Amino acid sequence: MALVRAFRFAFEGASYVIRSERNARIQLVVAAAATAMGIWLGLSPLEWALLALTIGLVIGLEWLNTAVEITVTLVSPEEHPLAKAAKDVAAASVLVGAIVSVAIGLFLFGPRLIARFFGP
Repeated sequence: MALVRAFRFAFEGASYVIRSERNARIQLVVAAAATAMGIWLGLSPLEWALLALTIGLVIGLEWLNTAVEITVTLVSPEEHPLAKAAKDVAAASVLVGAIVSVAIGLFLFGPRLIARFFGP
């Protein structure tokens, strides 16, 4: 029963982020597009694993960023330099994940897209 409750809380958290965070919705659309591109380009099992890890990294970091923002706002509703720093660092972690995901996307998709459009 505790496991069912834990999953329910997790799904409630996911639902909250998707409903309230525009960036999370954008990232889900990008993840769906990357998945479709992976199908179209015929990724290998190892490449699928790398893509899944990358998608999970970015989405997970965005959701943790949201949790940090909510918590900091709850604890420090007034503006404070440390509250700002906490939110900025959490946002920076998402940026790092996004940059890494773009690099991995170029690695996974770049050569295949070039071959598709410009020949082998």
